[in-house]
Amino acid sequence: MKKFNITVNGNQYEVEVEEIKDSSTSAPRIQHQAPVAAPQPSAPTAPKVEAKKPVVTNGAGSVKAPMPGTINDIKVTEGQAVKAGEVLVILEAMKMENEIMSPADGIVKQIAVAKGASVSSGDVLVVVQ
Repeated sequence: MKKFNITVNGNQYEVEVEEIKDSSTSAPRIQHQAPVAAPQPSAPTAPKVEAKKPVVTNGAGSVKAPMPGTINDIKVTEGQAVKAGEVLVILEAMKMENEIMSPADGIVKQIAVAKGASVSSGDVLVVVQ
């Protein structure tokens, strides 16, 4: 028997694993152990935040839907100046909200969708020039 410490969702468990050396088949034995308290950090640390990349689009200034979904919110207006990486539209797909960002600095020339609209992959959402 070998003992291992395994962490699952922040909870640490001690498990024992038996190595079977012969080729006969037998039912696995399950041995439950009480969870071992995970060590607590001495000081709170800031959560790691991944940098979000702007959606790269094909075409001159058009920001297209990367996947099919529903427009939950439009964060810009026509004529508004935007910077690269600024959120333009919130697209809900598979019950997740996806921030669709500007690929470059520019001005919003056209908003091609409305709040609540269903879009397909590749549909133009916003034109930024």
